[in-house]
Amino acid sequence: MKFHLWGRSLSLKPPKVMGALNLTPDSFSDGGLYVRPEDALRRAREMSEEGAAILDLGAESTRPGAHLIEAEEELDRLLPVLEPLLKDPSLLISVDTSKPKVAEEVLARGVPLINDVRGLRDPALREVIGGFGASAVIMHMQGEPQTMQRSPRYDDVVEEVKAYLDGQARLADKAGIRNLILDPGIGFGKTVEHNLSLLRHLSSLRTLGYPLCLGVSRKSFIGKITGIESPLDRLEGTIVSNALGLWQGADLLRVHEVRAAVRTVQMVEAIRGSWREGPK
Repeated sequence: MKFHLWGRSLSLKPPKVMGALNLTPDSFSDGGLYVRPEDALRRAREMSEEGAAILDLGAESTRPGAHLIEAEEELDRLLPVLEPLLKDPSLLISVDTSKPKVAEEVLARGVPLINDVRGLRDPALREVIGGFGASAVIMHMQGEPQTMQRSPRYDDVVEEVKAYLDGQARLADKAGIRNLILDPGIGFGKTVEHNLSLLRHLSSLRTLGYPLCLGVSRKSFIGKITGIESPLDRLEGTIVSNALGLWQGADLLRVHEVRAAVRTVQMVEAIRGSWREGPK
């Protein structure tokens, strides 16, 4: 399967890794680590060297309870990092935003992919992305970051997430967005059991016909299961969840620890039968 981004194509066989880089003071696991542009640029280049096929830059926290910021503040955080990275043609950049103004600014500078945790609910955002002929990641989230973890409820989480993503993909197509990736939104308006159910049945979403992105890295459901409070210490749970997601058909892993995810892909693909021993 290939994903097309403004004249560039990204093969998703084998699955690829997206490096999550948060330029925020308040993200749940790495908030404050990359608020200085020089630190963010160093980490971006490390992620690329470790094997990230896409660098996903986010300048507004969407952790549970996070506060909204204005587009101007988001751009002030984002552009000093984005503009130097765009000068390197070897890098493929996406921007994690839900704001039409932010999307318009970054698309105009050459970013080919918008990653929207709110699932392209805003018609204005769909029109901006479609107008540029850009691509998008549509993620499912019940509610908003400020409220999403207050007793989320579903009758059938897998079918409801699937129906939502299908509907949003149809709206995106009407707006001219032809290249889409779908994300079930692990941790966004979901209990631990909701997240586990989605992981068990991720393959059900493949029937929609789009590539699947999986973002489980360091998330709280791992901490609740393992008793690990610090997000920075949830690597093992992240690896296991990613491996299961790959087996269920994930095409793209959004992670903080890129090297570990790349190695996870290598192992899962070898078990599937793609590995061949070379000459001694």
